[in-house]
Amino acid sequence: MLLKELAASASPLNEQQVHKLTQVAAELSATQLAWVSGYFYGISQQPGGIAAPAAAAQPAGKLTIIYASQTGNAKGLAETLKAQAQAAGVAVELFNAADYKVKQLKKETHVLIVASTNGEGEAPDDAIEFHKQLKAGKAGKLDGLHYAVLGLGDSSYEFFCQTGKDFDEYLNKAGATPLLDRLDGDVDYETVAESWSQSVVALVKDALQADAANDVAPVVPLTQGATSLYNKKNPFAAELVTNQKITGRDSDKDIRHFEISLDGSDLSYQPGDALGVWFSNDEQLVDTLLALVELAPDTPVKLDNDSVGIREALINHYELTQGYASFVQAYAELSGSDKLKALVEDKAALREYCANHQILDIVREQPAGLSAEQLQGALRRLTPRLYSIASAQAEVEDEVHLTVGVVRFEQDGEPRSGGASSFLADRLQEGGQVRVFVEHNDNFRLPANDETPVIMVGPGTGIAPFRAFMQQREAQDAAGQNWLFFGNPHFTQDFLYQTEWQRYVKSGLLSRISLAFSRDQADKVYVQHKLREQGAEVYAWLEQGAHFYVCGDANKMAKDVHEALIELVAEHGGRSREQAEEYVNALRSAKRYQRDVY
Repeated sequence: MLLKELAASASPLNEQQVHKLTQVAAELSATQLAWVSGYFYGISQQPGGIAAPAAAAQPAGKLTIIYASQTGNAKGLAETLKAQAQAAGVAVELFNAADYKVKQLKKETHVLIVASTNGEGEAPDDAIEFHKQLKAGKAGKLDGLHYAVLGLGDSSYEFFCQTGKDFDEYLNKAGATPLLDRLDGDVDYETVAESWSQSVVALVKDALQADAANDVAPVVPLTQGATSLYNKKNPFAAELVTNQKITGRDSDKDIRHFEISLDGSDLSYQPGDALGVWFSNDEQLVDTLLALVELAPDTPVKLDNDSVGIREALINHYELTQGYASFVQAYAELSGSDKLKALVEDKAALREYCANHQILDIVREQPAGLSAEQLQGALRRLTPRLYSIASAQAEVEDEVHLTVGVVRFEQDGEPRSGGASSFLADRLQEGGQVRVFVEHNDNFRLPANDETPVIMVGPGTGIAPFRAFMQQREAQDAAGQNWLFFGNPHFTQDFLYQTEWQRYVKSGLLSRISLAFSRDQADKVYVQHKLREQGAEVYAWLEQGAHFYVCGDANKMAKDVHEALIELVAEHGGRSREQAEEYVNALRSAKRYQRDVY
């Protein structure tokens, strides 16, 4: 049915081609369709298309790709790399770092690593042990290994792409030879990553061909599951069904419950996944910025080989509601601002400044007339926001629910708001369309065994994935016990989804609930305090095999919860600090301690 619809639309295929494709597709399983999808995508990225791989001799040998991914971006890039390598005729295997033994590197000739960075320069959860072993030199001498590293990160953070830098350093120190320089990809990494991927695949192919004998190594088939037609580059235009404020009238927070229809798409998700949301900037914000830099709204600029007005480009394609170091540095030179130039030299001060100033605020430090090309060149491209999904499809079917805190604050007496959160809350009407995709997160999953107990720590909007967890466990009649730690400022104003949690308690699905409303008493009480209070019981649950989950703020809450966990293990497990840290690290390695923090 889908192929017939494509034929009727503005498809580049003629009717005969669609008919052939329909016949082939009807004979393939979901796994085979996914393989074909990845194979054709890889071919599309190669110069010369489908004929290119056949024209050259097939390389012998094998390429190994290892990914370390927290939210799914690194995994997605690694899968694309694999498809490109296969299209080039290179035998390739793909591994999650959690499933790859460091000592195996001695047997490899060509390895590509795609790695994101978690928290303050930490390896993603699935790569903690791999990182630790490689750092300790457990791989031994790797003189025969050729490698390349693609790191992903956000340059507004101090430890930008630190995990990728670490892997590059450790492999080089072990004697391995880089195929090409490491790429440190910022949040708008797609274009540079595509160029890097094409280069590294070509280098690997040439190297393997040079070593080849007459025999051709077989291409290893893709093993990933079925993929969706819709993704980050091709999002689904979904309908916003519900926009409901779920904090009280007198709350200091504006937290919204959004329900979005996925009807008409092939998108599916699991509890723990995130929804990617593309958004448009506030038109008034754009108009104010253009006035400050003295640009006419219809000034033409080049955008992806098209010519559009600068106003349209800023509304739909450039990041304006976050400050970032690259813009401060560029605008300091363009405007001649001594204050901004001094900030560029002080990395700590620059990070703090960027965290509290949007692009408009930075320009207001010293307004200056700019050309459209100068403004465009200083800005980075818009990237979608990821929100933890607050529903299970077993419960809501073709919908997806989000729990979003709307970012609102004042800067120099003027209101400011978050790009995506205010788009959903203020500028998108119910019934309107929002472009979305699913970002799978295999590092935040319910236990495979329904009898396993779970402990969930989710203050504020960190409650979102645990609502999904409970919907899923209820649908599956899971027998495992469930314990929720939730916190927010006030019970009467900020108890998110209160009636649902009360129902789960009454039904027995939620075995225990520990609440921390920080402003309802003289001394502030947070979830980490409740963890310590219930330390003996928490430790007993862990000893019984419980999985421990944390979702929410990475900068303070997650660190405080982590510290509380170590302390309660030491106290109630009769362990030293070092032994308690080893216990907690073992939980993480076994995927019994998982975090979704931001």
